[in-house]
Formats: sequence, structure tokens, C-alpha cells
Amino acid sequence: MINVLFSARSDLWPDYEAPLRRAFKRKGLEYNLATEMSPEQVDFIIYAPNGPVTDLAPYTNAKAVLSLWAGVEQIVTNPTLTQPLCRMVDHGLTEGMVEWVTGHALRHHLGMDAHILGQDGIWREGAPPLARDRKVAVLGLGALGTACARQLASLNFDVHGWARSLKSVEGVSCHSGEAGLRAALDGADILVLLLPDTPATENLMDAEKLGWLAPGAAVINPGRGPLIDDAALLAALDGPLGHATLDVFRVEPLPAGHPFWAHPKVTVTPHIASETRVTTASDVIAENIRRGVAGEPLLHLVDREAGY
Repeated sequence: MINVLFSARSDLWPDYEAPLRRAFKRKGLEYNLATEMSPEQVDFIIYAPNGPVTDLAPYTNAKAVLSLWAGVEQIVTNPTLTQPLCRMVDHGLTEGMVEWVTGHALRHHLGMDAHILGQDGIWREGAPPLARDRKVAVLGLGALGTACARQLASLNFDVHGWARSLKSVEGVSCHSGEAGLRAALDGADILVLLLPDTPATENLMDAEKLGWLAPGAAVINPGRGPLIDDAALLAALDGPLGHATLDVFRVEPLPAGHPFWAHPKVTVTPHIASETRVTTASDVIAENIRRGVAGEPLLHLVDREAGY
């Protein structure tokens, strides 16, 4: 019998219980799934940092902590975490992110705002360039970034991807390192940020790097708020930068008086680019538990030093 503790917000339990049980059954697991359990009994913890468990030290027999969140920056810093940690890579979440990023990239590429919002009797002539003539930079080539880069490349955008270590993505010009970052950003018309939040990525998009983008460029950030220096972004928007579509922020919900709300060149969306889907996330959790029991390598294992 496998003992699985569900430690997330209590209001999520009714949503997750039945899908998890169905996913466990499909994997042939004999299990005990509950929201309360003696720590020494627990084999696996399904976890979110806003759940009831904050001290992981008593869970000495737990084979893994399985995060319900794609981002793990609030978990890896927990000093009581000694168990292997797996982040959530959910194909439902990935599909949603691809749809959101593609929609906003096309919105900026086609200049839709001018026609949707500009119903003022002015006949605005001039078609946009073809996608092949637009350079798109995607920073972060994990599961989400790679999927978005592939989709944009399939639409014939000139896609340049950047990651800490060099990746290979079909149809995408891939870069790494400091020189590679400059190559990816230089002259980009659209920037998509899908990097994790780590000390190395905080304020990555500062005034200098925002200045590498093409005049009139659009910044799309569904990744993490701290990736951008907010003050530098506002200054750039008051200059040559064309627009910023932001889904994530340093403080959420975004405070009512924040300058982003009123800026004419900023679109705020309330952290809705994508989210973990209960059914597909349950499948991911069940597969990792099956692997843990069978002694197979766990999926999406977090590198503690790298922070993701």
C-alpha cells in the first residue's frame, strides 16, 4: 500500500481527489490517498507551498515531493526539504501556454490593437509584414518555452531561443551564454519570457537589454514577474519600446495603484496565461508515483542548485 499525502489548499481537494484516484487506478497503484497522515507513514507528498505542510523534515520516509506548481522557487528555498523534488510539467498547462503566447504574439504582429481599439473613423492603411520578417526571441527553452518556440516557428516567425545551456529545437535558432543572449535579443520585434525565477534571472531584462530590442518591439511575459526590471520597463515604454503584455508580477494581485494599470502601452492579464489542469496534472503525479515505486527515474526532477 502506497501512502500519498495531498498537501495543497483545502479548496483544491474536492477538485483533485476523484481525478487522482482515477489516475492511480489506471496505473494499477494500490494506495491510500488523504489530506492528513502521520508523517512517518507518508511515501509521497503531493505539494503546494500554500498548503498546510511547511515543515518537511518529519517526512523521513517520503520518496519524493511532487509539486502541483510549474514554478518551484517557493519550494527549493525551504530548508526542511531533503526529499527529491519534482516540478509540474503538465501537458494541459503547456497547451494553454502555447495558445496564450501564440495569441498575443499574433496580436502584436498583426497590430490588432489599432483596429480593435481604434474605431475612431480613421482608415488606417498598410498591412503588417509577413511572419517570416518578424524576429521573435523566446528566453527559456524548458517544456513551456520549447513548445511556444516550436509553435511560433511553425507560423514562419524567425524564432531565436535562449537558454542557460545550449538546446536544439527544430526550426528555432538556439543560443546560450551572454553572447547568445545578445544575439537572441538584438533587433527582436517580439520578446517572450518563459524563464524560471532564480537569482540568475532576476532583473535579467534591464534597461540595457530592453534597448537591444527593435524599436516598437513588444514584450510578452507569462513567465515570472522578477524577470523584468519594472522601472526600466516603464522607462523603455516611455521611449522606443512598443508594448508590454504582462501576465505575472512581483506582487500579485497587481496593486491597484501600480503604474502598469494606467500605462497606455501596457496590457495586464491576471496570471491567466495558463494553469495546471486537474486531469492532466493527476496523470503526471500518478506516473511519477508509479516510477518511484518501480525504482525508475522520476520525471521533471528539480536541480536544487539551478533552482528549477
